[in-house]
Amino acid sequence: MKVLVIYDTVSASKMTGQVAEIITKTLKEDGVDVNSFYVKDVDVATVKNYDCLIAGAPTMAFRPSTGIIEFLNGLADGGFSGKRAAAFDTQMQMIISGNATEGIEKKLKSLGFTVFKQPLVVYVESKTKNVWQFKPGELEKAKTWAQEAAKTLSE
Repeated sequence: MKVLVIYDTVSASKMTGQVAEIITKTLKEDGVDVNSFYVKDVDVATVKNYDCLIAGAPTMAFRPSTGIIEFLNGLADGGFSGKRAAAFDTQMQMIISGNATEGIEKKLKSLGFTVFKQPLVVYVESKTKNVWQFKPGELEKAKTWAQEAAKTLSE
């Protein structure tokens, strides 16, 4: 099983990129063949060389960032039936609904991917203007999610 992790990250703190790194590292530790790329550093044609796509982005105005949507829209030629996928995002914890994972999953399904795992939502907070950090326990949550994903993918 070859897994591709694609992510967009927009803040100076690169929060979503850090989550992608944790997912990639954990999958590798659990024996998964995985590569990870920032969304602007990979060609959409690369996706066809993988059995599974894990896509992530920050939530921006209750939806995925423009970078990840543009990337996924570039996959419109299809050919992904039978391939697995999952989504993750980083966001502030709010009462109002709407997040990047909803939009990412919808797009993945429309492309023919089978979503194999519930999305990962990692919460961030800013205690100082535009300085972001993970809420307590969120990085551990990301690692556990990736361990569970590795187990599912190996079955």
